[in-house]
Amino acid sequence: MHVKTMKIDLSPPPPKSSRVLIYNIKKLSPICNSHYLECPPIGLESLKIDDFQLHASSTKRYGLGAHRGRLNIQAGLYEDDLYDGAWCAGRDDTLQWFEVDARRLTKFTGVITQGRSSLWSSDWVTSYKVMFSNDSHTWITLNNGSEDLIFKGNREKEIPVRNIFPEPVVSRYIRINPRSWFTRGSICMRVEILGCPMPDPNNYYHRRNEVITTDDLDFRHHSYKEMRQLMKVVNEMCPNITRIYNIGKSQSGLKLYAIEISDNPGEHEVGEPEFRYTAGLHGNEVLGRELLLLLMQFMCLEYLSGNQRIRHLVEETRIHLLPSVNPDGYEKAFEVGSELIGWSLGRWSNDGIDIHHNFPDLNAILWAVEAKKWAPRKMFNHHIAIPDWYQSTNASVALETRALIAWMEKMPFVLGGNLQGGELVVTFPYDRTRSQGVVREQTSTPDDHIFRWLAFSYASTHRLMTDANRRVCHTQDFAKEDGTINGASWHTAAGSMNDFSYLHTNCFELSMYVGCDKFPHESDLPEEWENNRESLLVFMEQVHRGIKGVVKDHQGRGIANAIISVEGINHDIRTAADGDYWRLLNPGEYRVTARAEGYSLLSKKCEVGYEMGATRCDFTIGRTNMSRIKEIMEKFKKQPIKLPMRQLAARGSRRRRLGT
Repeated sequence: MHVKTMKIDLSPPPPKSSRVLIYNIKKLSPICNSHYLECPPIGLESLKIDDFQLHASSTKRYGLGAHRGRLNIQAGLYEDDLYDGAWCAGRDDTLQWFEVDARRLTKFTGVITQGRSSLWSSDWVTSYKVMFSNDSHTWITLNNGSEDLIFKGNREKEIPVRNIFPEPVVSRYIRINPRSWFTRGSICMRVEILGCPMPDPNNYYHRRNEVITTDDLDFRHHSYKEMRQLMKVVNEMCPNITRIYNIGKSQSGLKLYAIEISDNPGEHEVGEPEFRYTAGLHGNEVLGRELLLLLMQFMCLEYLSGNQRIRHLVEETRIHLLPSVNPDGYEKAFEVGSELIGWSLGRWSNDGIDIHHNFPDLNAILWAVEAKKWAPRKMFNHHIAIPDWYQSTNASVALETRALIAWMEKMPFVLGGNLQGGELVVTFPYDRTRSQGVVREQTSTPDDHIFRWLAFSYASTHRLMTDANRRVCHTQDFAKEDGTINGASWHTAAGSMNDFSYLHTNCFELSMYVGCDKFPHESDLPEEWENNRESLLVFMEQVHRGIKGVVKDHQGRGIANAIISVEGINHDIRTAADGDYWRLLNPGEYRVTARAEGYSLLSKKCEVGYEMGATRCDFTIGRTNMSRIKEIMEKFKKQPIKLPMRQLAARGSRRRRLGT
């Protein structure tokens, strides 16, 4: 297709007309902008454009500099001089500008703008001009042949507004020149530029920063229907190792589809751990959803091609992938598009609930019991029951949350990860601070050491998370902390999926924030896959770290619900229906105890090595004398000696008279 482009004329511009044209792309007819394909974002939000490529005429202060003028960048709760939520000009006049250096000739096709992210200020630009240059000295303003075009900007600070140019413009530099702004605010902008790099094989900067994938996968965003069809295609390609099922429905009635990957799909095999990845708890955090769809395809294709690493994972693990926990929210975001959803459209369920923080707060229950020193005498330190009020029909609990809980209770999951977006960090429990009223506080679980290792296993194998030279997504430099953080140290959140999973089930759950951009453009998906592919595989492999075994009675029958305790760790786990268990532990020597109601307890030493693969640690325990007596009493209807009470009393009195 022939693409018409606007050439830059570096001769002096014509005299300004006294009348300017207000130009809004949304009012154009389809014919006006259908003569060329729209280009993707050049990467302000995704950080492909680095800070040194952003310039401005003036700056109010460092924290509001040009480097902060990125679409969807977020300010901290307490705004400061380092991390504010926009570029803000030092003066409010029409001489101000925000500039992007693409560092190569680029075919620019449009601009997306937002106002300032702030809880305290209301600042946005209501109209602007666009200027271009090849040398950053001589500039021309986009015009319609006789008049400068003035584009309509924002009406409030959060909803992005996109303007498409009437014709593409090829240049290296682009400037946005604000012409008007909110009357009670200042010139502040967050920006994304749409553009296609022009072919330039000799451009070293482009070559050294380019990430290319060799995996032949379906790199695009999928609607709900397309997601379901893709899962079906994978199932048909690999019918012997995959199974599609649903765990329930969303508020609007969409089924929550999961795909199982295992050498015996549909069956729990004794001794084989179960692993889960979930994504899309927040419907607008789309990258995790697409990563799981890519992982599903990748594992099927690699299994068929004989990849030994993938074959070992499939044969030794029962893997469950749930790509879209909140399909209702995703459909809202998908309909608007990746650059126009802002920061929160589609985040919540259809009934306005944040699913990730919609679980019962079991932390408060456990800590209250511990404060009274009732544990473990009156309550166990694990498998804490869900409160009655939470299970009532009037409770504010999303259908999606109830479906997740039922799924978590049904499957003996050992390890899980929920993929989220908007940051580059892995968080681990607890997510709620123990001290009331404290927003941020280190709040560790008894399994803090293994949680830290699990988090680091993902972060350290991600292409960017631990890179000390990478740019901060928003306000915190998690790379300084090896790309991991205790959830409560970041921000407190009661009722999280991670805390609930740890306290109510055997599953250790972590959150992976897999990218700064919640909804990256389709063209960025291959690079995001390369960023996360190894991490996704390595984290799954950690399910085989620690000890595993079966708890049996003397007849060789597995004992369900037996308690496995590790000395020095105040958190126990339980055996599954067949008596098998898995306990995640770091390398070391541990004293492990197995006990069950009606059975004698048994302790032994179990050693965990550094090589991958859980150490086998089985237990055979016998019945207690009391449990045998109870069994006999129940067998004889609680009367082990069949004599009437009067006969027993008479026999007793005769013995007393005889002195025996």
